[in-house]
Amino acid sequence: MGNFKPEKIRNICFAGHGRSGKTTLCEAMLYHAGAVDRFGSVADGTATMDFDPEETKRSFSISTAVAPLEYKDCKMNLVDTPGYFDFVGGVFEGMKGADSVVITVSGKSGVGVGTEQVFRYAVRAKLPIAMFITKLENEHSDYAGILAQIKSRFGAAIVPFTIPVIENNKVTAFVDVVSGKAYAYDGFKAKEIPVPEAAASALESARDTLYEQIAETDEALMEKYFDGEAFTEEEIRQGIKAGLKESIVIPVFAGELATGAGVSLFMDAAAAYLPSPVEANPILATDTKTEDIVELKPDEAGDLAAIVFKTVADPYVGKLSIFRVVSGVMKSDTTVYNPNKETNEKIGRLYTIKGKKQIETERVGAGDIGAVTKLAQTATGDTLCKAGTAVVIDPIEYPKPVLSLAVLPVAKGDEEKIHAGLVKLREEDPTFTVSTNHETHQMIIEGQGEQHIDVIVSKLKNKFGVNVTLETPIVPYREAIKGRAKVEGKHKKQSGGHGQYGHVIIEFEPGTGEGLEFAENVFGGSVPKNYFPAVEKGLRDCMEHGVLAGYPVVSLKATLLDGSYHPVDSSEMAFKVAASIAFKNGLAQANPVLLEPIGYLKANVPEGMMGDVIGDINKRRGRILGMGSGEVEAEVPVAEMFKYATDLRSMTQGRGSFTFEFVRYEEAPKNIVDKVIAEAKERQKE
Repeated sequence: MGNFKPEKIRNICFAGHGRSGKTTLCEAMLYHAGAVDRFGSVADGTATMDFDPEETKRSFSISTAVAPLEYKDCKMNLVDTPGYFDFVGGVFEGMKGADSVVITVSGKSGVGVGTEQVFRYAVRAKLPIAMFITKLENEHSDYAGILAQIKSRFGAAIVPFTIPVIENNKVTAFVDVVSGKAYAYDGFKAKEIPVPEAAASALESARDTLYEQIAETDEALMEKYFDGEAFTEEEIRQGIKAGLKESIVIPVFAGELATGAGVSLFMDAAAAYLPSPVEANPILATDTKTEDIVELKPDEAGDLAAIVFKTVADPYVGKLSIFRVVSGVMKSDTTVYNPNKETNEKIGRLYTIKGKKQIETERVGAGDIGAVTKLAQTATGDTLCKAGTAVVIDPIEYPKPVLSLAVLPVAKGDEEKIHAGLVKLREEDPTFTVSTNHETHQMIIEGQGEQHIDVIVSKLKNKFGVNVTLETPIVPYREAIKGRAKVEGKHKKQSGGHGQYGHVIIEFEPGTGEGLEFAENVFGGSVPKNYFPAVEKGLRDCMEHGVLAGYPVVSLKATLLDGSYHPVDSSEMAFKVAASIAFKNGLAQANPVLLEPIGYLKANVPEGMMGDVIGDINKRRGRILGMGSGEVEAEVPVAEMFKYATDLRSMTQGRGSFTFEFVRYEEAPKNIVDKVIAEAKERQKE
């Protein structure tokens, strides 16, 4: 594949609801352009873009994939993204590498939650949008109904660009709205035919809509439109391009992906109207030396600036970094600078990526997409620039994880292998995190949902050879006291030679701070001052494990009042032991309580589903703080929130979202206390 100038490149992100045909559309385009020898199938596991073993096994995309093709003197870089909520990070990556977004909509099931979601993401990314109605070969497809649904959801900018001619529930031809010509298809091959009478009215209506939207892009065109003057072909072309850029025109295409019918009309339009890097909205960066915002232009004569928008971690090949060159040229066997990590990186061999295939190249020019292996420090979202310069392109903003689970090794001693594998996997998927809770000694993985974490666990097994199980994390409860107790702690032991003797009387009461507040009020030297630190140390050590369920103790005041010592047998260790005895006895007598963590929940919910969500929060022992305009605020115990991401999606058909963060501890009710104590006893048996 040769080198293409920026104006001849089209970087297109394909997004949409799960199973709406994104990958199949990409496959059809690759096949029609001759970029692949056979028309691969998602169901058969032969699709170019779904090459990961997990994708083959599950028959859907779980990560971003890239493949180029040449068509009509253009190079199109197809960026295929996942459609399921759990893998939404791939959509953010794909949009970062693209200049436009094509949203696929199933002609059978119509606009889904994922359709609305990726539409919002594209608008936020300020990318031109086109849509493609797929699966018209399905006998239950409903082109007219789906088009009406799209118009209802996304507004006046929706303009049909291809109209299927349907006779006896079968598509017999497609009409190109812009040219006004009709085509019958034999597979991917199109043959021009007269416009069928059945499509004449729809064509006229679609062209009127198109001209009305085009007129809004320019005052001169608006005058011509109101004067009833016809637009020239060049005015239409420029009007469509301007309308796409300003989101005044959102073209809707249609096709039968199984047969390839209609695909060529879409590809012709993509080459003609979708923006090149030169025509796209400018990409901004921060010059770290001056803190100035600079506009990067897709000029090969400019300084190199590229952004890594996808990383693939392979235990055998190593790390593969997929990047888009925003400015300048990336060349093999050179050194570049990573300002995010403040380090130089050696660029070895460069590649063009076609699914899982890597085709070596010596250069990747401005506006184009390439890949490089074995970058030492560079991660997804990092900028690579010319040595001696330091510009940072805005990194990818990933959604925060919403589901936490504890990871347990199946085989003892695998902890390090598990952690190392998860760290590697996180290089290619920054939408999950892994950490160790030093209090509960559990390894915690946080992801976008159960399916997301299930895929990570499966990759951990297949790529790194370690098996794990998952369970709900141990909640980090706390213990405290509500009462006051004055107790004695005596440690006396004689076992030949020097004995051990320590004796204290300590009063325990609730403290004013979070930790231990230690005081002494000893008269007459009954406990020598040099043993005070040992008493305090003994108490602090005991604070790690309370008397109810073994959780850390907080907000405790302990005052050393009295005691006794032996001039020979007393030691620091003996007084530490005496203090621990007093601690256990004292807390048990001072009305100990269990404190549970409480978090602040902010959920965004469709108005019609508010009742179900509020009812569910109440079942979780939550307290509603406020509601209105599709938003609910509440305080909910952390223990009730581990599966909330899954449950909220179920209640809202995927339309709900939330944030949740810890705010404080408060006393747990008796039924929870009894349950936690029982669970703690079970863990002690293990």
